[in-house]
Amino acid sequence: MSQQENKVFDSKITRRDLIKVFGVSAVAATGLFGASEKAYAKSAGHVVILGGGIGGSTFAKYLRFADPDVKITIIEQYPEYITCPRSNDVIVGYHTLDELTFNLDTVKSKYNVNVIIDKVTDADFDKKTVSTAKGQTVSYDKLVVSPGIDFKFEDYEGMSKEIAETKIFHGYKAGPQTLALRKQLLAVPQGGTAIIAPPKNPFRCPPGPYERASFFAEYFQKHNPTAKVIVLDPKDHFTKDVPFKKAWERLYGYKTDNALIEWVSGSEGGGVMGVDADNMTVETMAGTFKADMINLIPNQRAGKLAQKLGLTDASGWCPIDRHSFESTIQKEVYVLGDSTIADAMPKSGYAANSQAKVCAQAVADTLKDRPLGRAIYSNVCYSLAGENYGVSIAAIYEVRDGFIQPKGKSAGVSPITDKPAQPILEAVYQKNWQREFVKDVFS
Repeated sequence: MSQQENKVFDSKITRRDLIKVFGVSAVAATGLFGASEKAYAKSAGHVVILGGGIGGSTFAKYLRFADPDVKITIIEQYPEYITCPRSNDVIVGYHTLDELTFNLDTVKSKYNVNVIIDKVTDADFDKKTVSTAKGQTVSYDKLVVSPGIDFKFEDYEGMSKEIAETKIFHGYKAGPQTLALRKQLLAVPQGGTAIIAPPKNPFRCPPGPYERASFFAEYFQKHNPTAKVIVLDPKDHFTKDVPFKKAWERLYGYKTDNALIEWVSGSEGGGVMGVDADNMTVETMAGTFKADMINLIPNQRAGKLAQKLGLTDASGWCPIDRHSFESTIQKEVYVLGDSTIADAMPKSGYAANSQAKVCAQAVADTLKDRPLGRAIYSNVCYSLAGENYGVSIAAIYEVRDGFIQPKGKSAGVSPITDKPAQPILEAVYQKNWQREFVKDVFS
C-alpha cells in the first residue's frame, strides 16, 4: 500500500475495520489495496453523482477511499433519504420512518464530498455537464447515476399515477405512501380482506411483497383474526418462496381453511389485469376479487432520470459493462443499483451497495489509467416472515461468460429445519444487519 493510500485509512478507517464489518470478499471487491505510487501522478478529475441514496452515497464514500484527491459532488433532490429496507416494519408499527431517515451530512463532512440539494433536469454528454432546476451547471469528468425505479401504471386497466397517490398505494418508495398503507391496514374492518399484488420480474426487492404479506397476516392475527391477506401474483415462484411458505404454514395456517394468507399464483390466474378504485375490486384471469384494502405494486422500469437521459434500452432498464457498471450507451457515465441490467443480481439495497464499491474502484482506476481489477459482487438479503421469524438469501457473484452469475456454490437460502431457534436467530441477524448496513452507507 502506498503512503498516500495509507493517509486515507489512517484517518478514516483501517483495513481490519473493513474486513471485520464486511468480510474479505467485500474488501477485495472494492479493490482498495493494489494501487501504486506511480498511478497517483495523473490529475484526479471531478466525479459527479446523481442521486444520494444507497448506491450514490456508498459510491462517494468508497471512491474517497480509493482516491484521496478526486473531487466528488453528489446532486440529490431531497435533503433526507428514507431507506426501503425495513420500511415494511413501519406499516405494522415495528419501526418509525424517523428511524429509517438519513441525510448526507456525514458523507459530506467526513469524506470531503460536495453536496448539492437540487433536482437534475438534464445532462449534456458531449459537453460533460449536468443542469439543475435552480439553474446550476456542473461539469464532470465521470458521471455516476443512481436513479432508482419508476412504475408502469399503464400495465393495469383503471390504474394511474393519480390513483396510486390517493387510493391504491404501492408503498414501494418509502415515505408518505408507507404511512398511507399503515392507515389503510389499521382501517380494515373485522373479517375484512387486504390484497397485495406483486409485480412481474424484474423489480425492486424481490422478497419485499411477501415479507409485507407476512406482516399483514401477523397484524391480523393479533388485531383482526377473521381477516385475511390475498396475494395475487403474476408469477409461479418468488425469491425465498420455500422458507416463506413454510413460515406461513407454521405461523398463519397457510393452505388450511382458516389461513390468514392465500397466495394465487400466475398459473392459477393471479396476475392482475385491472382495478376499480371506486368499488375496490381487482380483475384477474381467475376472476374479480373485492377487498377493503388494495396494495398494488406495479411493474417497474429504470428511474425517470435514467429514461430522461437516454440510458435505458428497449427493456426499460439500463445496460452496463458488467466489470465496471459503465453504461454501454454513454461512455464516461456509470449507472448503479435498481435501474441496471445486472443479470442474476437482485435489485436490492445490498446489491447496489456492492455494485457501488466495485464501480468506485473502477472509476478511480480509469482516472489513473490503471487496468481494471476483477469484479466480485455480493448480496445478502434478510426478510421477516414475522417480527421474530427471519429468512435469508445470500450469494457472491462473478462475471462469467459475459454475465453476472453466482460464483460456485455461494448462493444459498435459509434451510428448513425443526430447530425453533433458527428463524429467531435469522430475525436477530436481520436487525443487526440493518444497523451495520446503514452505517456503511451513510456514516
